[in-house]
Amino acid sequence: MQRLTNIFWLGVKELRSLQRDKVLVIFLVYSFSLAIYTQASGTSSDVHNASIGIVDEDRSMLSGRLANAFFEPQFQTPTLISADEIDAKMDASQYMFVIDIPPKFERSIIEGRPTEIQLNIDATAMGQAGIGANYIVSIIQDEVNRFKNRSDRDTSLPIKLVVRRAFNPNGNPIWFASLIALTNQVTMLTIILTGAALIREREHGTIEHLLVMPLTALDIALAKVWSNSLVILLAATFAVLVVIRQALQVPIAGSIPLFLAGVVVYLFFVTALGIFLGTITRTMAQFAMLVILIIIALQMLSGGTTPVDSQPAWLQTVTFFLPSRHFIEVSQAIIYRGAGFDLVWQSFLTVALMAFGFFIAALLLFRRSIAAS
Repeated sequence: MQRLTNIFWLGVKELRSLQRDKVLVIFLVYSFSLAIYTQASGTSSDVHNASIGIVDEDRSMLSGRLANAFFEPQFQTPTLISADEIDAKMDASQYMFVIDIPPKFERSIIEGRPTEIQLNIDATAMGQAGIGANYIVSIIQDEVNRFKNRSDRDTSLPIKLVVRRAFNPNGNPIWFASLIALTNQVTMLTIILTGAALIREREHGTIEHLLVMPLTALDIALAKVWSNSLVILLAATFAVLVVIRQALQVPIAGSIPLFLAGVVVYLFFVTALGIFLGTITRTMAQFAMLVILIIIALQMLSGGTTPVDSQPAWLQTVTFFLPSRHFIEVSQAIIYRGAGFDLVWQSFLTVALMAFGFFIAALLLFRRSIAAS
């Protein structure tokens, strides 16, 4: 009982120390509110406001229809330029796309002779360049088809392809980006809070004060785990209920308490990771550099940035041992698909076992570091 009391008051000390660090508190509030909102609503893979130039060497009714087929908000109002201006204007980044309609284009379409339209793309804007090219090809094909058939009737395919999107009917990128932003903030802030608290005690000399008390390395580690996990859990709860569900209007199909239970299990891992990094580093600068490298690796390999299935087979085997991968899978299953505990308990157990093993390793290293102090 006395040991639990010691762990509790050590955790309270951690919370009071965090409360006095105004900069860290402001950063914490920002990370779980405005940062999630802007990351979710400000990033999109859709084409928006793309600049486009038209080289009309045909000057026909069909080329005029093509020039007038591009509308906002996907594209800016097309600008007519000459063929000699293409290279210079694209080198100056004035246009993302330039369409070159050749002479006698309409006549070739009417007579059924093969013809070409040149599409010049500024591929430095990789995301919009690839998607925008598909948009332009589709728009041109539709306009040419309507011109040939003198109607809007599409006779190009004998079948009708019906597309149905599961769990995100409108393909709204905010739904996906908001959850990924939250999981990234949970990972980053937990590591920073736990590791920074350990380094701060070492730099201020308070770790020596703890050593003369009837405390063990396990007591100190558990105090940091529960106190920092509580802060992040409360922040994540606010982000889900207020930022994601209310501000961003993301529908949550599953149980929020079940999702928060998954957060608690995952927090056991990231707090242990924070203790590990805080133990092997001696200064805040070293800790910051390691955090940057690890956060980038976790985000890239866990399936939040790119799907795990698109990674090489050998790398997928490696990422299986990352608790962050399983946490993101659990989060998406609960929030989007409405999965219950019967479907995610194996992932819960996997994260818990990995977290426990890593915590033991971090504790042994932390105990050795204290003994050498």
